[in-house]
Amino acid sequence: MATHNDLGNFGEALAAKYLTENGYTVLEKNWRYLKAEVDLIAHQNSTLAIIEVKTRSTDSFGSPEEFVTKSKIKLLITAADAYVQKRNLDVEVRFDIIAIVKNNQKTDIKHIKEAFLSFE
Repeated sequence: MATHNDLGNFGEALAAKYLTENGYTVLEKNWRYLKAEVDLIAHQNSTLAIIEVKTRSTDSFGSPEEFVTKSKIKLLITAADAYVQKRNLDVEVRFDIIAIVKNNQKTDIKHIKEAFLSFE
């Protein structure tokens, strides 16, 4: 099996491809602001999607999206605010998770829109 970084890179590339195939324009990959890194920033219609990609080789210990911590959410919100202000954008901002489980048998992709509403 691939190393942790290889699996993560695979997941981010697969998520970007998935978004493009579903009508999104990927604007940024691995965008950094202070201590935050946003995996993908994509645009569709008038919505800016801030996307955290979580890739695992198994869901035996929980689904990938369960590994997004409250501290990560706070960092992503701060980074998204900076991104919108820096570019003077007038868009709706949505926080999504793309959860990927890739093992030898198959690859499952789940796009969870407005994922952070359940964390509030």
